[in-house]
Amino acid sequence: MNAADLLLNSDALNDSGTVISAGPDEAGWEYISLRVQRIAASSHWNYFAEQDEVCLVPLSGTCMVECDGQTWSIGGRASVFAGKPHALYLPVSSTFRVTAQDDVELAVTGSRATEKFPPREITPDDVGVEIRGAGNASRQINHIIKPDFPADKLLVVEVFTPSGNWSSYPPHKHDVSDMPREADLEEIYYYRIDPPDGFGLQRLYTADGATDQAYVIHDGDLLLVPEGYHVFAVAQGYTGYYLNVLAGNETERTMQPSDDPAYAWVRGTWSDEMNDGIADWSDIDERINRGAGHRQRQKQGASS
Repeated sequence: MNAADLLLNSDALNDSGTVISAGPDEAGWEYISLRVQRIAASSHWNYFAEQDEVCLVPLSGTCMVECDGQTWSIGGRASVFAGKPHALYLPVSSTFRVTAQDDVELAVTGSRATEKFPPREITPDDVGVEIRGAGNASRQINHIIKPDFPADKLLVVEVFTPSGNWSSYPPHKHDVSDMPREADLEEIYYYRIDPPDGFGLQRLYTADGATDQAYVIHDGDLLLVPEGYHVFAVAQGYTGYYLNVLAGNETERTMQPSDDPAYAWVRGTWSDEMNDGIADWSDIDERINRGAGHRQRQKQGASS
């Protein structure tokens, strides 16, 4: 696929309620997919996961999910910027029904799978929060499906990039199977920007220079990352978010990246003490920007 075609834009809401969707057929790869579905309050949506194991991540709203005689209530946040996710993992070939309790925006993350694991609710308390990086490369990671989660191939995280900061820094890749140094993983980024009129910048490039693309990222965009180093930054005055879906065929479940050697030195300038007292992305924003780029508006709740 041409590098210019890797960035997809959300569609205007249509009769199906599908906002954006990409999978192996669109990406030309083997495993991962992501679909964002809007479901009106009191409405139903049915889905058959076919060859995929899936994790349902409500981006906003609350819904009931029925599958194989079991029922779960998941979601509850007003937006991705208003708290940790309340998600649900379902095994390969699941058929499920979603009933929206209020207007819901639901991300269905998936990966082709062969081994079947039991359904598992992922409450906000189950979601580990990590502050990664330092200074204006510090960001918040919400671990939804970590390598130690009982699943076949699927890995899912949320990343929050505070106003003016960098994420996925230093630029890194995971397109070669060279364990334990690097895992070969397909990757999808689904972005939200707060407020939604803002923008971010995403660079994707290969060491040989065959690909070197800079993308302007808007609220609702999706980037397919089949290979190459990648790094993201958000404009000052805006908060960047991406839902990150990964999978590959390594014998070990891992997200192990390999840094671009040209920029790997930056890690040596970071220390844990630099992030003392920081609980979430809004703390990073307050510490780095000190009010610069802030609007006179009520700040939305941050993950903790």
